[in-house]
Amino acid sequence: MVTSYYKKLKSALKKAWSWCRHFWRFSLWHKVIVVSLCLFAVLIGTMYGIAQWYITSQNSKPLVIGTTFIPAYAQSLGIDPEATMDALINQVGVKHFRLVSYWDELEPSKGVYDFSSLDWQFQKAEAAHAKISLALGLRQPRWPECHMPTWAANESDSMWQPQLNNFIQAVVDHYKKSPSLESYQLENEYFLQGFGTCTNFSRARLVSEYNLVKRTDPHHTVIVSRSDNAIGIATKAPTPDEYGISIYKRVWSQPIGRYLEYPFPAWYYAFVAGWQKLFNGNDTIIHELQAEAWPPDGQTIPQASLAEQNKSFDAKRFESRVKYGKATGMRTMYLWGSEYWYYRLTVLHDPSLWNVAKQTFKQSS
Repeated sequence: MVTSYYKKLKSALKKAWSWCRHFWRFSLWHKVIVVSLCLFAVLIGTMYGIAQWYITSQNSKPLVIGTTFIPAYAQSLGIDPEATMDALINQVGVKHFRLVSYWDELEPSKGVYDFSSLDWQFQKAEAAHAKISLALGLRQPRWPECHMPTWAANESDSMWQPQLNNFIQAVVDHYKKSPSLESYQLENEYFLQGFGTCTNFSRARLVSEYNLVKRTDPHHTVIVSRSDNAIGIATKAPTPDEYGISIYKRVWSQPIGRYLEYPFPAWYYAFVAGWQKLFNGNDTIIHELQAEAWPPDGQTIPQASLAEQNKSFDAKRFESRVKYGKATGMRTMYLWGSEYWYYRLTVLHDPSLWNVAKQTFKQSS
C-alpha cells in the first residue's frame, strides 16, 4: 500500500513539473506564481513523504489504545465514578488509563495531602493488571486546566511554585512503585494560552518540574504534550522521553456560531510525529483523541439534548475517529471521553458509543 502512495506521489510531482515548465514562458507574474506553486508543491510533497516514512516505520509496533479517566468529570455527568471505572475495565476491556492528580483535590490544605481518591483508581487498575499514565503538575486535563488550590490562588509565583514542586514530588513518591504505573504526563499542553484559566507559561518552570520528576523517579517515561494543530517542532528544553499530541476533529466554534470540522488529513499528524522523530529520535503519542460530544458554548453535555450531542459526536463518528487515529501512524492513543460513553449508556439509555468502545478496545495490545 505504501508503494502505491509513492507511485501516486511521483506521478503527481511529474505532472506538477510539466505544468511549471509549460507556464514558465509567460510573463513575470506568471513566473512568480509558478515559483510559488512549485515551492508549495515541494513543501507538501516533502511533508507527505515524511508522513509515509513515519507510518511505515511504526507499522510493526503494537497498537495501544487507552482512555483518560477523571472521577470529577464523571460526577459532573451524574454518574458514579467507581462504577464507571469498573465498567470500563470489566465491560469495555480498558487496559491503559490516563489518570489525573489535581493539585486542588489532593492537597486541599497547604502541606496536607489526601491521596484517597487517586488510590482507589490505582487499586482498581492494579487488580485488573492495567497500565497507568499519570498526569502531573498544575495544568492537567479538563477545565479549568490549571487546578490550583484556593489556599495558593492569591500567592505570588515565588510562593506557590515551591509548594507545587513539593506536591509533584509527593505524588511521584507515592505512586512510583505501583506495578501499574507506566509513565507520567507532565503539564497538559503547557504553552496553550487560548484555553483554560492558566496564567503562568514560564519555560523555566516546566524545565524545573521535568528535572524534578526525573530525579525523583528516573525509571519511568516522562511525556510532555503539545497542542494539536501547530505545525512547529519542539526544539527547546525540556526534551522529554516522548511527546504527546491532542487531536480534535469537530468542535463548536464561537466566532462563526456553528460546528467546525478541522480539515487536516491523518497524514498531517504523521508528518508532525515523523518530523519530531527525525529531529531528535523521540516518539509521539496521541494523548487525547476526541471521542465525546462538543456542545455549543455555554452548554454542558447534560444541558445539551441527545440530538445536539450527535451533531458533533455519535457512533459513526466514533468509528471514524478511531480509524483516523490509527491512520496517523502513532501506535499509542488515549481516547478522550470514556465517562461520556457511560453517561450515554446509563443516563440517556443509548448504548451506541459503549458498543463501539467494546469493539475498539479489542484491537488494543
